[in-house]
Parts: sequence; C-alpha cells; structure tokens
Amino acid sequence: MSEPGPDGATELAVTAVLEEVRRPVIELDEVWKTYRSGSLSVDALRGVTLSVAEGEMIAVIGPSGSGKSTLMHIIGCLDVPTSGTYHLDGLDVSTMSEDQLANVRNRTIGFVFQQFNLLADLNALKNVELPLAYAGVPRTERRRRAAEALESVGLADRIDHRPGELSGGQQQRVAIARALVTEPKVVLADEPTGNLDSASAAEILSVLAGLNEDGRTVVVITHDAKVAARARRIVPMLDGRFQEGGPELTSSVAAEGAAP
Repeated sequence: MSEPGPDGATELAVTAVLEEVRRPVIELDEVWKTYRSGSLSVDALRGVTLSVAEGEMIAVIGPSGSGKSTLMHIIGCLDVPTSGTYHLDGLDVSTMSEDQLANVRNRTIGFVFQQFNLLADLNALKNVELPLAYAGVPRTERRRRAAEALESVGLADRIDHRPGELSGGQQQRVAIARALVTEPKVVLADEPTGNLDSASAAEILSVLAGLNEDGRTVVVITHDAKVAARARRIVPMLDGRFQEGGPELTSSVAAEGAAP
C-alpha cells in the first residue's frame, strides 16, 4: 500500500483535528438510577444513553418528575449511577468516591442554578473569586481571572456592586462568571432563567449561546421549550427515559413547539 502524498497527508491531519474537536466530553451508557426506601424502589433513570461532543450546546427538557434533575445530578458528578457507565472528559466517574467526585466536579463542571447563590455581603468580583479562593489560587491571580470572567458576561462595570444592587439578570450573569472562572470543560445550567423576567431570561440565554459559540460545552436542563429552543440539540425526557428520537431532535422542532 502506497504512502499518502502531500494532499493525502493534509487530509488525514485535518480529519484528525476534526475528530479531536468533536470528541465526546460527556458519555453515558445505559445509565440507571434507582432510589430505594425500605421495600420501595423508584427508577428515576431507566437506561439512559447520551453522548455530548466537546463544544456542543444541548438542552434536556421534560416536565417535573421526568428524570431530568436526576440526570443533571449524574452529569454534574453530584451522584453516581446505580448501573451503567458515565465518562466525563475521558474519565470513568461511575464508581468514584465522594471525594473523587468533588475533585473532578471542581475541575470540570461549572454550575449555574435557578437560584443565583451569591453571597449578599460580597461584591460581584469577590463572589466570582470564591471558587479560586477555595482552590488556593493566589489573590492577584484570582482577582485577574474574576475580572476577566465578569467582562466576558458584560459586567466589567459592575465588579464593585453587591447582589442587592444588581438586577436579577445581572445576578445570574455574575453566577455564570463564577461558573466560568475555573475554566471548566462543561457549563451545566439547571433552569437558569427560572427566576427571571422574559427580557432578563433572553439576556442569559444569549450569554450561554455566546459561550457555546466561543467553543464551550453547554448543557441546559429546563422544562421550558422556549429555553430549549436556543440549544443546538434537544433531548426530551419522560419517565426516566429519552423520548423516541430525543437525541436527534433539533432546536427548530422545539421552536415550533414553543410557538403560541
């Protein structure tokens, strides 16, 4: 077999780069999560399989009780599967201890919750610095990184403001900056617009979409079709399973479903 010529070598190199860019950062295979209390058992997840590529933005959508919150806990390394496997950035986290999970979680996942979870007595800069302070990052370095994170979400002029001096949308942007400051592989947003008015919600969704355009992997957990429609891929859940065709559903379908 002949060796590839210059053009062939270039094509192989480009293919290798594309494969690396598209490599899965989240891989769940036949994941079950069963909660037991005495003789009672409840299957919150029932054989979930999902792959999320690096740089992808997906939305997991479903009603209350669908299993999406349990899935969020598994993806976020806040819990482990009862059975099945979960690889996060190439690591099998399925059977890790709580300490091991905490270490992986702190390095790999940036969380954004419905509740902003900001400390009222600290200004925006110090709120964003907190994860770095806990990690032992020197003060000068963490202040620089926190200021950059706030600038990236459009709050460079609000670094000295406390949460009570900010709007709901601005507080959520501070929370997103805090999630970004550790440079995580994945931003995991759980109902990120749940406490916001429609205008502020639109701002936050634009920020998340912008992060994805910059190459960040974003996973949004939501019950709202209009929120899900901003993702590039939508995964509908019901009764602990993905609905038929769920991982293939595109945002255009969700947008049609969200229309009045």
